[in-house]
Amino acid sequence: MTTTTPATVRGPEVDRSAEILTPEALAFVAELQRRFGPRRDELLRARRDRREQVSRTGRLDFLPETAGVRSGEWSVAAAPADLVDRRVEITGPPTPKMAINALNSGAKVWLADLEDASTPHWASVVGGQVVLHDATRRRLAFASPDGKQYALRPETPDDRLAVMVVRPRGWHFDEVHVLVDGAPAVGALVDFGLHFFHNAAELLARGSGPYYYLPKMESHLEARLWNDVFTYAQESLGIPHGTVRATVLIETIPAAFEMEEILYELREHASGLNAGRWDYLFSVIKYFRDSGPSFTLPDRGAITMTAPFMRAYTELLVSICHRRGAFAMGGMAAVIPNRREPDVTAQAFEKVRADKQREAADGFDGSWVAHPDLVPVCRVVFDAVLGDRPNQLDRLRPDVQVTADQLLDTASAAGAITETGLRNNLYVSVAYVAAWLAGNGAVAIHNLMEDAATAEIARSQVWQWVRSGTTFTDGPGAGATVTADLVRTLLVEETARLRDDVGHEVYDGGPYDAARRLVEEIALGEEYVDFLTLPAYEAIVRAEADGGVTP
Repeated sequence: MTTTTPATVRGPEVDRSAEILTPEALAFVAELQRRFGPRRDELLRARRDRREQVSRTGRLDFLPETAGVRSGEWSVAAAPADLVDRRVEITGPPTPKMAINALNSGAKVWLADLEDASTPHWASVVGGQVVLHDATRRRLAFASPDGKQYALRPETPDDRLAVMVVRPRGWHFDEVHVLVDGAPAVGALVDFGLHFFHNAAELLARGSGPYYYLPKMESHLEARLWNDVFTYAQESLGIPHGTVRATVLIETIPAAFEMEEILYELREHASGLNAGRWDYLFSVIKYFRDSGPSFTLPDRGAITMTAPFMRAYTELLVSICHRRGAFAMGGMAAVIPNRREPDVTAQAFEKVRADKQREAADGFDGSWVAHPDLVPVCRVVFDAVLGDRPNQLDRLRPDVQVTADQLLDTASAAGAITETGLRNNLYVSVAYVAAWLAGNGAVAIHNLMEDAATAEIARSQVWQWVRSGTTFTDGPGAGATVTADLVRTLLVEETARLRDDVGHEVYDGGPYDAARRLVEEIALGEEYVDFLTLPAYEAIVRAEADGGVTP
């Protein structure tokens, strides 16, 4: 590795940070930032320019300049042995207890989420790296406040712990606690750089490798940047080229039109693509927020993966992946078992089972769950379809032909716009943002494990409904127009309900009022805020500067 001036850390003291923030690791991060940070900035400007163009035309389409990639003969690199079978993947933040439970769960893969299920509190950023470091070396342990002990179970060749796949933050996020030449480093480069520097060689020695999930990309040029980062990082640290494997989350509408090109740019490092739900719908609203009523979506709870425009997206993903030798990964089952209401849990599990059956029948190679109890539910479904095969790469889906019009046919989404849906969006937004400000990125709300994507689509729907003068089409208040005054009234009522639900003492002692103010400001602002986590991050940094007092 070339010698360079290390990055400067200005975050608060974190336990065991000296093991992660070594001069050598910070020099590696600084070199990544100097080499690739400026191009990241250019790509973010290109995002804005493209969105403005789409706003004027109301149209996205497949790129004519990359038609040769889509028609060409090529494939991604063959998967390493421990990523051939991905039938069940469990997601969650890299906190000690959750990491141990995920690795022990029986899932094939643990998605260690440094992004939507984590928060950018400096203690979480560094603490997550400590957990990944210890988990790689199989020395992760945890004792709960009540004395319960958690440890990794023994491994055998036939009974392995879940393979770790790390999700760094998206390109849009800067890490203000790490400065390179006086400016904040790109959060994605900090997350990737620290993990790769400390663990790539160790993972290889243990028969695995540095594997990543890449979030929120909007173009193949952003994938090209990641590929260049991987190439440099491997060469710099003496890791064989092609060791990195990346799975890309296709969770933005522009990326849906460039799936093939994204795989092509990453073809020496690509492992697959993932089809999500909330972030994808969030992106649809963001991109077409001023494109007329046909892009005004119904209650988010009414939009399922069986909606025609969502089916077009998922089936196109499967067909592209398998034609190029990449894995197609299904979406999240976010249900949390409710021990006090077994009937409710049984009904929820049945819905999960049906959703996983749809994915397996469509050709997906595996899917996500958020709770260990869902691992056997998902596994049984995929076992029934796969049999002795580790995946479904042989299902090429030549029957799938998807057009741009089908991907953009949001009017095909069945469902009503209701006061109940608006209330739910407001309640969930405040509940999640409050937890996020307090340092928890994976939050149980209404028997679901929610992450930042839930709050993003919830507050985006509120903004869209107000700005488009949407009326309720069903239920109480049908025919009423969604106005800013109505949102403020319901926000007061839903916040009061949340206070009753969590308890007045808990509410009054937490950042709930700060969360309510932030949700109101973002949902009703004149200008749309691209990511609510960015102004929320500013609140976190201010709190840290004030001695850690919650905002």
